[in-house]
Amino acid sequence: MTSGTRQAAVPSAEIRNTPARVSVWAAAMGVGLIVGIGVTPMFWLLYGGWYTFCVGVFGIVAIPAGHLGRRRGKRLGGRDRGLALLGIVSGWLLILCAVVLVLAYAGLVAGLAVLVDSAHR
Repeated sequence: MTSGTRQAAVPSAEIRNTPARVSVWAAAMGVGLIVGIGVTPMFWLLYGGWYTFCVGVFGIVAIPAGHLGRRRGKRLGGRDRGLALLGIVSGWLLILCAVVLVLAYAGLVAGLAVLVDSAHR
């Protein structure tokens, strides 16, 4: 037996689709932050930039990792392709949520500026 033959005999249970798992973990962390924003809105008001930045970064990580996971899953006979697709969809939703959070934060600051300006007149 050559070394190439031994590598081909490795059971498929040991081969993992790591990009698909990274994609889902990044998406789960971003969704956890969205839930955290909903549960503790005061923390979002205090640390809104950090929450929004992390949600965006997790979305940006989930999308390419999900695409890599889909490609690798195709070579592995369909292993974790659905998981990778879930990461891709969740990543795009996280980016959408990050944009909405930026707009909400900007609207909050603009609304407070209008209130302060009208109080001085």
